[in-house]
Amino acid sequence: MRAIILAAVMMLPSFAFADEIEDAHRQAVAGRDSYWNCLAREYGRDSNKAMSDQDFTSLIAGVCRSERQNFRVMLVDFLSLQFPDGDAGAHMTTANNAIASAQKDVVTAFIRHKASPK
Repeated sequence: MRAIILAAVMMLPSFAFADEIEDAHRQAVAGRDSYWNCLAREYGRDSNKAMSDQDFTSLIAGVCRSERQNFRVMLVDFLSLQFPDGDAGAHMTTANNAIASAQKDVVTAFIRHKASPK
């Protein structure tokens, strides 16, 4: 009986840590969604339709600052918990690459939409 109790007590920290990782993952996903939703709002603005590809690219790089930073922080936090022995710089690079990819996807959609026959 004592062994069972001891085993259960020893497992509690791992369950708590798993919950912490799961919460960090949920927050990172929520941060991603918030950032993507902000980019989508910018994409859909009527005032952007007459922009050049280069101007739109510059716009997208500068909008949604708080959402972008929140996503970056949440993703780095999650990666740090998921891979505690990983290099912090690598986690930041991964987050920055995710942000760059989101921006690239929105710009690509903008360019393709402008080029499509009307």
